[in-house]
Parts: sequence; structure tokens; C-alpha cells
Amino acid sequence: MSDEYTPKIVAFCCKYCAYTAADLAGSMRLDYPTNIKIVQVLCTGRIDVLHILKAFEKGADAVYVAGCEPGDCHFLEGNYRAVKRMAYAKELLKEVGIEPERLEFFHIGASEGPAFAEAAKKMTDRALELGPSPLRK
Repeated sequence: MSDEYTPKIVAFCCKYCAYTAADLAGSMRLDYPTNIKIVQVLCTGRIDVLHILKAFEKGADAVYVAGCEPGDCHFLEGNYRAVKRMAYAKELLKEVGIEPERLEFFHIGASEGPAFAEAAKKMTDRALELGPSPLRK
């Protein structure tokens, strides 16, 4: 068994933009880390803080939420609600001793496959820098 640390990262992606961008990144054969576990959601506005906390509880070293570009949400303001929730979730993480940098929100349009790949790389690099989550068993 290898002692090399491979971060576990969960990406909550909206169906209409970020998930489509992830699919495009794959179709374009863009290189991005394979440690990203994508969870498709109808809208990032439907993600509750509990979903984020549960991902960390289950062993994620980093979590990111990727949704529509500002002003482009298919559900009008879902991505704005998600950004507010992420700020609140970061405060909760900080209070329980988990670095808030382990959580991020990215605005990624459906045609932005390279942006999805870059977000995956950025979060993997960040998790490598921070090391394993304090909650990892």
C-alpha cells in the first residue's frame, strides 16, 4: 500500500452549466485529475450546507460547487443563493477547525470545458498543499 496522499475531492455541479462543461472537458480529452467525484445537481441553489458538511464527514479533503455564470442561472438566482451558502459553510468549517480554503465556488459556463478542468486542478493542488482533511479516517 502506498503512503502517497491522493486527495478526495467532491464537485457539486449544476446540470445545465458546470456538469455540461465537465462532459465537454472529457469530450475534448482535457487532462484533469481523476480524483474528482462529480455530483450532478439540478441547480447549485438547491445545495444545502448539510450536503457540504456531509461530504467532508464522509472523507472529502476538498469540496467545490460549480454553477452557472452570474446572471445566467436557469433558475434565476440559484447560483447567487449558493454563493451565500458557501460563505456560511466556510464559517462553519472554520468554527470546527477545518480550513475554509477546502471549500470553493466556481462559475463555469456550459461551453467552458477548460475552465472545469482548471477548477479541478486548482482544488487538487489546494488539497495537496493543505494535506489530508482532519476528518479523514
